[in-house]
Amino acid sequence: MNEGTVSLPWIVIRQDDNGNRYRVGRYATRAEAQKIADSLDDRGHKQVYWVERIGQNGDGARN
Repeated sequence: MNEGTVSLPWIVIRQDDNGNRYRVGRYATRAEAQKIADSLDDRGHKQVYWVERIGQNGDGARN
């Protein structure tokens, strides 16, 4: 990582009631990502939110 480059390895994923998945955002810490996922989940819609860490190859690993 270069100076001035921010690492955002945690992502929030949303899955709607049709099974479609979307990346909501990227975050520096798991706690920050979880806080966002929890606040979105608390809205009571049919969508499901969870946090994943992006692997070295760019893949998300569900946590």
